[in-house]
Amino acid sequence: MSEILANKLSPSTGTTVTLGDSGDTFNIPSGVTLTNNGTMNASAITAGTLPIARGGTGSTSTTFVNAATNITGSLPVANLNGGTSASSSTFWRGDGAWAAAGGDNTPSFFANQASTQSISNGSQTKVTLGTEIWDTDSAFASDKFTVPAGGAGKYAFQFGGLLVNMTTNGYFQIGLYKNGARLTGGAGASRVFMSTAIAQDVPFASSTVTTLADSDYIELYVYQNNQDGGGGSRTLGDANYLAYLGGWRLIGV
Repeated sequence: MSEILANKLSPSTGTTVTLGDSGDTFNIPSGVTLTNNGTMNASAITAGTLPIARGGTGSTSTTFVNAATNITGSLPVANLNGGTSASSSTFWRGDGAWAAAGGDNTPSFFANQASTQSISNGSQTKVTLGTEIWDTDSAFASDKFTVPAGGAGKYAFQFGGLLVNMTTNGYFQIGLYKNGARLTGGAGASRVFMSTAIAQDVPFASSTVTTLADSDYIELYVYQNNQDGGGGSRTLGDANYLAYLGGWRLIGV
């Protein structure tokens, strides 16, 4: 192996010095320092350590690599964009911020009756939902769901129940109220309307999707009219089928 000793390499003509030919490899031994006071353009970087300023783990004061394009291989995820909030469960967004992959359909909740409820004839009655099955953001209280701060978006709701001993020619409707008024619009059925030809227990269920803003609230109301039953009240729910209401925010829409 031959060795060249020199303090400076300069082109014999022009302004460019070429080292080797295509396919050649230049090895820089451990402990050797390359100091660059100008600009280094690299068409491809396949291995080694980049300075922190260029997304690597090297010296904070070294800025000799232009790593904007044509870098292959793997960079440590903890060092991208300074590593702020970087982990194996986050990704780097186009705006340079770290975010959790995927997401949860929250806020979400599900509640049902704690017991049966008497529904008066001929008037809208709010359904009492005394048992919370879950409530991710503590947003369900006093028989209603209220969108918490920062929770605006599209929501899916499902609801159902059973009206006991509806009379012949009786009818009922059950549906969602938004901010104290019947919910209109949205996708799906925000209320169910049914009539009875014979005396019977009537189960019902439906679902809908609607857009809600912060502080909007959703309640479940039922109306029944026993035309052939003397206008008396009827019971919502029984031991095996209690009325329920659940909802969750949709992600990606």
